[in-house]
Amino acid sequence: MRYARDLFDDFPDPDVFLWNAIIRCHSRHNLFRDALGLYSKMQLLWVSPDSFTFTCVLKACSALPSLEMGRRVQCQILRRGFDSDVFVQNGLVTFYAKCGEIELANKVFWRLSERTIVTWTSMISGYVQNGQPLEALRVYGQMRKTNMKPEWITFVSVLKACTDLEGLEGGESIHGCAIKMGFELEPDLVVAFTAFYAKCGLVTVARLFFDLVETPNLVLWNAMISGYSKNGLAQEAIELFRRMVKKNVILDSISVTSTISACGQVGSIDLAKWMDEYIASSEFKDAVVVNTALIDMYAKCGSINLSRDVFNRTKDKDVVMWSAMIAAYAVHGEGQEAIDLFKAMRKAGVPPNDVTFVSLLSACKHSGLVEDGWKLFHCMSEYSIQPRHQHYACVVDLLGRAGYLDRAYEFIRNMPMEPGLSIWGALLTACKIHQHVPLGELAAERLFSLDPYSTGHHVQLSNIYASARMWDRVSKLRVLMKEKGLSKDLGYSSIEINGKLQVFQVGDKSHPRFKEIFEELESLERRLKEAGFSIDAESVLHDLDHEETEETLCNHSERIAIAYGLISTPPGTTLRIIKNLRACVNCHAAIKLISKVENREIVVRDANRFHHFKDGNCSCGDYW
Repeated sequence: MRYARDLFDDFPDPDVFLWNAIIRCHSRHNLFRDALGLYSKMQLLWVSPDSFTFTCVLKACSALPSLEMGRRVQCQILRRGFDSDVFVQNGLVTFYAKCGEIELANKVFWRLSERTIVTWTSMISGYVQNGQPLEALRVYGQMRKTNMKPEWITFVSVLKACTDLEGLEGGESIHGCAIKMGFELEPDLVVAFTAFYAKCGLVTVARLFFDLVETPNLVLWNAMISGYSKNGLAQEAIELFRRMVKKNVILDSISVTSTISACGQVGSIDLAKWMDEYIASSEFKDAVVVNTALIDMYAKCGSINLSRDVFNRTKDKDVVMWSAMIAAYAVHGEGQEAIDLFKAMRKAGVPPNDVTFVSLLSACKHSGLVEDGWKLFHCMSEYSIQPRHQHYACVVDLLGRAGYLDRAYEFIRNMPMEPGLSIWGALLTACKIHQHVPLGELAAERLFSLDPYSTGHHVQLSNIYASARMWDRVSKLRVLMKEKGLSKDLGYSSIEINGKLQVFQVGDKSHPRFKEIFEELESLERRLKEAGFSIDAESVLHDLDHEETEETLCNHSERIAIAYGLISTPPGTTLRIIKNLRACVNCHAAIKLISKVENREIVVRDANRFHHFKDGNCSCGDYW
């Protein structure tokens, strides 16, 4: 670069071609300010620019970006009569789009008498870059009507729009066009296809594209890891991250936070600590967004103390981090700690946002802090925050769990918006807890009209009927579910022993050690009975005789996972269980007693929250 500049400076009177060459040279080497400096010097020497000059200069203005300089250049373009030059106008469209002035780009675009594929692509790309994917697709549709043949770079922008909208059908159509035109294996398109299919949940297809690339770039790695993580394939995301590290690929915050999220899904405290140690030795150790993800990860892995350690060691905490720590307390049922942290947040001068209040209200509902939650809901206006559906749902849950069902229903009736699924769902759950059949039927009726094919809502109503011994209505509801093609989600529980995850279903005898497991279960049941344990009648959700009921409840997946943990670890070892569904009342009562009989701490993460069982008690205080 320096050699080229020296040669240029040796010319006593360089013409426009030499000026263009040196400006373009600086621009290609990302020396955009130098390129603009040369352009200014060229004007001072009264050298008249041509279309190539303006194209290079606009590229430099776009890259910086420099809106003010670009507007001056546009004035010169008009003054010198290049307002109809296609290449120069393409540069203007790109310039305004990259500067966020999409409406000005649009005006330039539609003033053109002739539009090339570059012009159309610039406009489509501009809309995508400015967060308007629907407009990008609209312009693409207009382009196709002109019979303009797209280039592969056009498809990259259109696919990005489909990815942002998660529009599977549109993206698959673009894929078909790309195949027909022979563009499918263009490197940038392969990246776009990977990101698109990963975002739309078709991670197997995304992986096929990923594996086509001999040396994936960071964007490709991130698309694949994020796709796995967001679609529940946490182990695959972590495996890919390990491979990425092994290949010494330079990471960014997206790579790291996506993998941290995957670690939280797995629920392994050992894996979480490994990830934390990796971060501690990396450039991301002080990144707020990464540490916020670590707080959430540790909370999901059952360690609220480690979440708080990350929170305490982070210096510059933003509202997202404060809210994440409050949410961590909420999911672990530590409502008072959440409220105390909120007070500290206000004292630190950090204003809360709407997410902060969702976390606070969740903490109150899980801990039975009805009056505290009620006050917090009504103080949102002090921060100019308008309650959303999620806030209203939390309040309904807060009142309903505490047994204030009529008050909760009245609250729903007085809402300033139409109640949605989350509102009626919270009321239905409360009716299940307190066996309120009429109000439960009303809530279920609203839910069925909003979402007729939700298995969970049908099961909730069935459980309400079963708790009230209304077996004829249970039977009718099951017939209705069968007619709709609905089936109850299969429950499972997992436990990690020596770094290996074991998964069990109800009555599961597939494990190589199943004989030992069920012997331990029988031994446990004997000891529980000796300690005075009896089956909770509310757990009997099927019309079975006592012997069948007892056998069914003892073989729930979390009980099997605990039995396996007891025979696989030394006495006193904490057992950590993850269950995909909500634990039943009987198992909750049994695990409390198991923790006392076995002198173990047992941590169970169910579909809603964490339960820390120790010395015959649960952290939820039986308020769940």
